[in-house]
Amino acid sequence: MSLADGARGDLKLTGLHKRYPNGFVAVESLDLVIPQGSFFALLGPSGCGKTTTLRMVAGLEEATQGTIHIGEQDITYAKPYKRPVNTVFQNYALFPHLTIAENVAFGPKRRGAKDPIDRVKEILALTELTEQAGKKPAQLSGGQQQRVALARALINRPDVLLLDEPLGALDLKLRRAMQIELKRIQEEVGLTFVHVTHDQEEAMTMADTVAVMNKGRIEQMGAPYELYTNPRTTFVANFLGRSNLIKGTVVGREGTGDDAVVKVDMHGTVATIKASKVHTTSDEGWVGIRPEKVLIQPEGQSLDAPGAALSGAVVVDASYIGVSTDYTLRMPWGQEITCFEQNTGRRGGLIPVGTKVDVSWRPEFAFLLDSAQDVEAGLEED
Repeated sequence: MSLADGARGDLKLTGLHKRYPNGFVAVESLDLVIPQGSFFALLGPSGCGKTTTLRMVAGLEEATQGTIHIGEQDITYAKPYKRPVNTVFQNYALFPHLTIAENVAFGPKRRGAKDPIDRVKEILALTELTEQAGKKPAQLSGGQQQRVALARALINRPDVLLLDEPLGALDLKLRRAMQIELKRIQEEVGLTFVHVTHDQEEAMTMADTVAVMNKGRIEQMGAPYELYTNPRTTFVANFLGRSNLIKGTVVGREGTGDDAVVKVDMHGTVATIKASKVHTTSDEGWVGIRPEKVLIQPEGQSLDAPGAALSGAVVVDASYIGVSTDYTLRMPWGQEITCFEQNTGRRGGLIPVGTKVDVSWRPEFAFLLDSAQDVEAGLEED
């Protein structure tokens, strides 16, 4: 099934700017192209500008500057009801006195459709609500109500579907199930989905492309894998998951092309970093490594994949969380870093607190960020 046959093209935001009368700038000079038929996520903390951006696309906020196009159609100042856009909100806003089928049929009937019964059946089947058609919203679970809100938006066949924290009211288990469902539905209908969220896992699970926003600007945009494995700023490194950031000094550069690497001294240990993951021209930087890429062994035992090997660390905390154990390690220079070790059963138990350990990681997993950036950027928002 595809609802996108009449779609008008990419969603294009050009020089989009939103300043409120009190002087607060919510969105600043935003340039963005969201390809037709893609699942796109705007990710960031509260107040970063993501919801304001969504509301400007929907027509619920007026842009201070810039333009909004869907294909060749300029919708910058069009009335909300004249835009080929629909929005699904966190609170669903269902009509409690109407049945599920009547809720879904409301939009087409309002637009003059005489008998949208076939379209209603089609959308209810797509959203797995056929058996709930005769019920009232109060008789449904939170996840089912979320599907009704989605069905009510999809039946209008918008060029762009806007999702404003649509899973925020659901519990964790149901939210994860609905992430998979939303992605499935988007792929089936072929419409452009623009999803606003502060939940990193939600964005990475569903979106083809994620734009990480901070203070009205896009810090970095790309596929989830690229953002996570190769962050370009400390904010992205800290906000999208967790990172260990260690101060280092560049001491050399070797190789060319894909084989080019940078050598960085970290408190006496030299780490090798691929040039494609170096995002600073300074000789000082933050060496970054994700906790799940950190390998540890009690002092003197062989490491599985030696790379940048550091000795003299001490386990100061060990938290068993089932699938993994989270270790906090105090390094010889006093900094604490984190290691997530998957509980495969190979170790046979936890490394006790107070144990001296050696630490290592493979060179291809490290990245280097500009030392002028705040090492704690993104932490308070996480």
